[in-house]
Formats: sequence, structure tokens, C-alpha cells
Amino acid sequence: MDRQKQRITLTAAAMLVPVVAACGSEKADGGSTSVGAGKPVTGVRWNVDSVTADGRTQKAPTGAHVTIDKGRAEGSFGCNNFGAEATVDGDRVRLSKTRATEMACENKPMEFEQTLARTLSDQEFRARVAGDRLTLTTERGDTVRLTKAGDTPLSGTRWTVTTPRTDGRAHLTFDAKKGTVSGSLGCNKVNAEATVRDGDITLGPAATTRMMCEDSLMADEKTLLRLFDGKLKYEVDHRTLTLTSQNGTSVRAVAEQ
Repeated sequence: MDRQKQRITLTAAAMLVPVVAACGSEKADGGSTSVGAGKPVTGVRWNVDSVTADGRTQKAPTGAHVTIDKGRAEGSFGCNNFGAEATVDGDRVRLSKTRATEMACENKPMEFEQTLARTLSDQEFRARVAGDRLTLTTERGDTVRLTKAGDTPLSGTRWTVTTPRTDGRAHLTFDAKKGTVSGSLGCNKVNAEATVRDGDITLGPAATTRMMCEDSLMADEKTLLRLFDGKLKYEVDHRTLTLTSQNGTSVRAVAEQ
């Protein structure tokens, strides 16, 4: 994605609107709603499998998900992000004040998006958990089926760096079979040996290209280069990867959808 397209996308993602017939995430003022910490539906990222509305079932695209925690429900309808206030009381889940971004995304079924947005927005559900499956059913019988999300595998995933911020240019991909890591530091390409063992990653010296870019990107590259030629602690939480070096450098990245 070029920088101009990316800026358009980021601008759109920042514009949150109430969900009426449209499809992000805005923090609610105050804290009158509550979600019980011990409830089985909370604190879990649930991937949407399908939605049944008006007697018709539609399968979800990759990326549609919901997380309910600390009085909030946040996630994605598949293209657009959304947020809402959430209350959990026993097997009852109530979503209110739903707000979402309004992006038009290529290769995403917008009909599904609209159906899911309509079904999840400002509704009360009966929640049923069976193993790693969650079913949310409205009073009229519309149903959203979800599955508990596992952690994204470290190897084979393209991890887009979010901290430091490099406008989505920096990314890393680990290959456990080859024992390597490759990608971009934001300006220059990089590759190195990478050995993963027991929550640690040992990186060899970085081999990079030698291009010069704007100062901000070069500063971020220097931060990322501090990860190499040493041992890192790593942690994967759903789709977020955190790398921490022995010199204190910490980098966060998200799995590309």
C-alpha cells in the first residue's frame, strides 16, 4: 500500500459514526456499564463465523471479530472497526451506543458487513458458550456464531510494526524452518538468522540494504536495528507480537489480516 492510500485509510478509520445502517471504535464517556470479569464471554477475542438474520445465514470474512471486556465491546465487522458500550448480566449481553468507521474495502463482502452491523448494534442477546464456541441470539432469533481465537503463529506471519510508528512500512516475517527473519525496517530491507526457543528469539547481525529515507524513518530504523545481534523475549497475544531486547528496546507488531 502506498503512503497516499494508507493516509486515506487511516483518516477514514479515525472517523467514527453512530451505526444506523452503516458500519470502529470510540471510547465511551463515563463507566455506568460493567462487564463481570469472571464471565466466560469476556476478555476473549471471538472470531465471527457466521450471522443468521431474517432466516438467512451468511459466512463471515476473515477478520470479523468481537472482544467484550471492561464495559466495552470492540472489534471488526470484517472491514470496518466498531465499538460499543457493553453490559453482561448472567447469560444476557447488552450492546449500546454502537459506533463504527465508514470505509469501503475491496474484496470484502459489504452485504455481510451491513447484516452483522445491524445485528450487533444496540441489541440485547442471550449468550451461550459451549467449549470454544459462543452464540449470541437476539429476541427475534437472529444469531451470531463465534469461535474463540487462538494466538497467531509467530512463524509464517507477516508482522506489521506499530511501535515505533513507521506508517505500516516496517514488517517482519519469521521462518522457523529456515531459521531466518526477513522484512523491512521502514526504509531498508532486512534479513538475519533467527533461532526461536522457549519464549526467546536469538537474532544474528542484520543484513540490510543501504537506502536513505526521511529522518523520521531512519530514526525508527535505528530503533528496530537494536533488536538484532542478540536475544529477545517475545510474546504473542492474539494478533499482537511484542519483542523485547536485553538492552530494553521494545517493539510491537500486529499480524497482517
